[in-house]
Amino acid sequence: MVSIKDNANHYRITAPDYQEQFIQYLERVAALGADAIEVWNEPNLDREWPADQMGGANYTILLKKAYPRIKAANPNTMVISAALSPTGAFSGGCGSIGSVYGCDDKPFFQAMVNAGALNYLDCVGMHYNEGLLPPSATSGDPRGSSQHYTRYFKGMLDTYGAILGGARSICLTEIGYLSGEEWGYLPSAFLWNPSSAINMTVAQHAEYLGQAVSLARQSGNIRLFIIFNVDFAILKTMEDDPQAGYSLIRPNQSCPACSAISAAMP
Repeated sequence: MVSIKDNANHYRITAPDYQEQFIQYLERVAALGADAIEVWNEPNLDREWPADQMGGANYTILLKKAYPRIKAANPNTMVISAALSPTGAFSGGCGSIGSVYGCDDKPFFQAMVNAGALNYLDCVGMHYNEGLLPPSATSGDPRGSSQHYTRYFKGMLDTYGAILGGARSICLTEIGYLSGEEWGYLPSAFLWNPSSAINMTVAQHAEYLGQAVSLARQSGNIRLFIIFNVDFAILKTMEDDPQAGYSLIRPNQSCPACSAISAAMP
């Protein structure tokens, strides 16, 4: 799978002339034999999409243009909608938190479906990256808004599944669990567990990934499962990028999660 966006020009993505350039690039990637293309990334945040034009219907316009062009270039390329940032921070709609503008993923996704997006995708992109508990958990998250669906792997699957009604499968283009154990800390923006400076141990990180693989296989509605990430921890320090804590390969180059994942995929 190739996830394609344009960081430098994200503010232009709704302009028709730029959309044409972007779609031409998608066509070329598909023609090279891409198995799957994810069309953009997290368009419900203003770091990825212009705030004054943000919304599920506007994203669907891009998807509607891109889908037939990708399929014409390569009928075998799976088209995945941009995974949304899972969040309830915007009070069930869209708005600003400090300098950040965004939309909660559930109403954004519902607006996509209402605008006909399911006609222009083969699989619905999803991110799950804020979990603190085993993926089978449905309650007990230690943060505020502990019942919000984004706190739980099953909550995410159930929420999106209810909107989809079985019409399309889900593609997890990012799933990960964050442990700062080797560093002994996490920066405040990534420190979600009020009782731990590291969110979870590496052993828990490994266990939860293995369990998530098992649950995804059992669900019958997960078409793709991509773990975020492989090796940030040996390429970057925590100061460089806190997302090193998601890494499968830990700073000592061990991979505790590999055995758990392997056991979940006999």
